[in-house]
Amino acid sequence: PHAPARPVIAGGAADEPAPEFAARAGRGGGAGEAPADSRADVVRAYAPYAIIIAVFVVCQIDQVKDWLNGATQTVGWPGLHITAASGKPSTLPTFTFNYFTTPGTQMLVAGLLTMIALRVGAGRALRAYGTTLVQLRWAIVTVMAVLALAFVMNASGQTVTLGTWMAGAGGAFAVLSPVLGWLGTAVTGSDTSSNSLFGALQITAANKADLSPVLMAATNSSGGVLGKMVSPQNLAIAAAAVGLDGREGDIFRRVVLWSLLFLAGMCVLSGLQSTDVLSWMVP
Repeated sequence: PHAPARPVIAGGAADEPAPEFAARAGRGGGAGEAPADSRADVVRAYAPYAIIIAVFVVCQIDQVKDWLNGATQTVGWPGLHITAASGKPSTLPTFTFNYFTTPGTQMLVAGLLTMIALRVGAGRALRAYGTTLVQLRWAIVTVMAVLALAFVMNASGQTVTLGTWMAGAGGAFAVLSPVLGWLGTAVTGSDTSSNSLFGALQITAANKADLSPVLMAATNSSGGVLGKMVSPQNLAIAAAAVGLDGREGDIFRRVVLWSLLFLAGMCVLSGLQSTDVLSWMVP
């Protein structure tokens, strides 16, 4: 399955505070403190986020996307001969190397452009990349493992079986749908992983329960975003970014209530969107 990674990554850029602002917020603004940021400082602080958004927007232009797709290669995974429930060969063992359209490559390009915009030397940039890699090492392993599990579940029919069982909740499943996405992200630390793990399940349940597959897929991703603030991986990264290492528990206690309140609101909204009250909002 192909997860909607681009909205997840581009939207996630807004989750992290700029280091300059975070550091200044930690110092306070009393007398004798550092002077206010100049306009140039503010522009530099926002530059990385503006560059990320610009790169992703440009790469979504049809002509640019078609040109980038020219380097895509598709290969069959060796040793796998899977048959779908319909009796036809499954497409899951087909692996796609989309070198330039993958969000990871686009993030790398955005990082290189940020180096130029902020005049960061190659040595300093490599050290920053290395530090980030160390910080995210367990999150990377977790995402890889979850994506592998998602492929196994889809290929073995577990996703269809679970989706069919959950469809037994009928219309009430629309209210519970965001909770699945929230749990997926809270455990894995990644909305992309949550979408890969539960996306097909949500669509299967929606089809069986006569609900909108678009709505259920969207609520899975929306619920996942709300789970980011309580994910241990994201808490550790956020704490390290603002110099609060070891205080992840304090941060969790501050945000968990808000996460649950927003989740409850999302459940209500999803339920209403599945009825005639707000069904006009669903394409």
